[in-house]
Amino acid sequence: MTFGFGFFVQNALLGVGLAMDAFSVSVANGLNEPCMKKRKMLGVAGMFAFFQALMPMLGWICVHTIVQYFQAFEKIIPWIALILLGFIGGKMIYEGFGSEEDDQCSKPGLGFGALVVQGIATSIDALSVGFTIAGYDVISALVAALVIAVITFIICMGGIYIGKSAGSKLSGKAGIFGGIILVAIGVEIFLTGTGIIKF
Repeated sequence: MTFGFGFFVQNALLGVGLAMDAFSVSVANGLNEPCMKKRKMLGVAGMFAFFQALMPMLGWICVHTIVQYFQAFEKIIPWIALILLGFIGGKMIYEGFGSEEDDQCSKPGLGFGALVVQGIATSIDALSVGFTIAGYDVISALVAALVIAVITFIICMGGIYIGKSAGSKLSGKAGIFGGIILVAIGVEIFLTGTGIIKF
């Protein structure tokens, strides 16, 4: 496959679409941790970008190897996203109500494990993109995944900045809003993924 302008535009737009949940979670993370350092911001955005690139590639591999099992697994993807994001969001809400501190910088913030769970939860529906890029050869699929990763990284960095800015104004209750966002995203993925609501 030749890498023309249309190829990059198509996959950039795909990346924008896939990154919307990760963007919202990035805003929530910024709300929860308004004093997040630049290095950690890069790590958070990088984690989301990694998973948004990984999942379409895993989907591509599944389409070319175990398609019948992958189609069965697809049905539980919305449930996984709901459980993971609901758990993390609920924990953030609980901690937000339980916290008496006004100084958000004293909180430990997002741990590596929680970030991995967020990355999986927001990107797991991107497994289905494996069907979209099934006609690509392996090099084209890898380039498409890289384009998606770059777009996701840029969008998530913007989301963290937005969340940090709002979080510093909301003081101790920012974590509650961040948790509500995570739970809402989990519910939205579940409702659209199961076909209860169609957009």
